[in-house]
Amino acid sequence: MKIFPAIDIKGGKCVRLLKGDFANLTQYDKSPLNQANTFVNFGFKYLHLIDLDGALEGRLTNKNIIQNIAKINNIKIQVGGGVRSLEQIDQLLNVGVDKIILGTKAIEDLNFLKNACEKFKGKIALAIDVRNGFIALSGWKKQTDILASDFIKKVDGLDISRIIYTDIDRDGTKSGPNIEGTIKFSSLTKIPIVVSGGISSIQDVINIKEKKSEKIEGIVVGKAIYDESIDLKELSRIT
Repeated sequence: MKIFPAIDIKGGKCVRLLKGDFANLTQYDKSPLNQANTFVNFGFKYLHLIDLDGALEGRLTNKNIIQNIAKINNIKIQVGGGVRSLEQIDQLLNVGVDKIILGTKAIEDLNFLKNACEKFKGKIALAIDVRNGFIALSGWKKQTDILASDFIKKVDGLDISRIIYTDIDRDGTKSGPNIEGTIKFSSLTKIPIVVSGGISSIQDVINIKEKKSEKIEGIVVGKAIYDESIDLKELSRIT
């Protein structure tokens, strides 16, 4: 089980949102780079980075910060937020990013997703962010009428390395992840799934691990780390 500590970047700072609401934002003292180093020092091998400015503006905004984090030894980072072109994907991979998370552009333009998967084999992850089963886009500001369960049928044959499946109504709430909903979704595809949204405790992580679903590759953990509901040392022991 891969654990992905999360770093959300806005205005050059580490932040967390509640249910994707930019009006309900908490800013933290550590810089994104210092926070990344903290995670690495605890032994984590993977990081989940989201450029929230990029997600809102539709362009790479915090590339320099991401580049500095990518230079840290012994870490693999997946990055999303505002990636809208093959050129941007190429730029991020060239600075050391391991996986590129595509969301809005990939959902709205399947040809773009297909081309990205073909050109950057094994490097494309897909963000599927849902409210009540329906996909939301553009930093979760744009709600669609596209069911995630319908959309996955259109892309299941593509070379997508993993799907980050986020229940927006759980995100930042520490109310517990939507385990059953995520596992149900995972049964619709052969693509590995990363659980995101609502992780509140070590027990939540253990509960997901104990499901022993072959489709569940990992877990993104955010808010519970930052308010110290989860002990990093304890979390780092779970693989």
